[in-house]
Amino acid sequence: MAESNAGQKAFWSEQTADKWLRHQDILDASFDIVLSTVLDAADLQPGHQVLDVGCGVGSSCLRAADRVGPEGAVLGLDISEPFLDRAQALAAGRTNVAFRLDDAQDAALPAGRFDRLVSRFGVMFFSDTTAAFANLARAMKPGGRMVMASWGQPAQNPWFMIPHRVAAERLGTPPKADRYAPGPFAFHDTEHTLGQIAAAGLDVSVEVLTLTLAETVDLDVLSRVSAATGPAGNIMQLFNGTDEDMAAIEAEIRARYGALAPGIPAEINLYTAICPGG
Repeated sequence: MAESNAGQKAFWSEQTADKWLRHQDILDASFDIVLSTVLDAADLQPGHQVLDVGCGVGSSCLRAADRVGPEGAVLGLDISEPFLDRAQALAAGRTNVAFRLDDAQDAALPAGRFDRLVSRFGVMFFSDTTAAFANLARAMKPGGRMVMASWGQPAQNPWFMIPHRVAAERLGTPPKADRYAPGPFAFHDTEHTLGQIAAAGLDVSVEVLTLTLAETVDLDVLSRVSAATGPAGNIMQLFNGTDEDMAAIEAEIRARYGALAPGIPAEINLYTAICPGG
């Protein structure tokens, strides 16, 4: 594991893994439309070899595996051991899905193996984005396609901004983060990100989409999960929030989400990169 990404490994394996695993079913349901958009754009075909970067607990791998069939295969790559432990359990008995604990930025992947690379919110955490995509490109077949969803502009994503504002109003404002640093919004600036990926030798484009998240998720459940994870959960941890704080934050998130219901609007950047030689 690259020392430069040791912080990301600790974050996803130690600091937040328990919270995400506890609520993973709700998070998967909330982001279902994003995953479907990625898989549709990737145009997975029977027999394709697929690399899923930042696969988390592997639900995206299972969906991809259904599309490529038994003659195809999906390799899920993630930096978090707890996530992959869950993924292995979910994929038990599936012969066309495998998982690997590694950092995609410098993982020694088999050269020229994959027809497709897919990622739902898994590629925004590299310490060196260009180096990471150069490494991933070496694992792709000529003309292979990479399709990756990331968050767009923060102001257009109330999924993050509402819990952040509610928790900050209650407990205090955390230190300002560099949005270009590894994290959820590292790919929000499309021009900047296109340049980083193109520098790896890829033909890359982006489509900015407006999607609606969590349309099928109960508002009470959604508010509880949003209070416990993401920016609200981080602020609770930073300021040692109490159960009373959590209850107040959850109630206010519910009120503000409710004004947007059904679902939560989101701006998603869908990046597509084509490897040379096809």
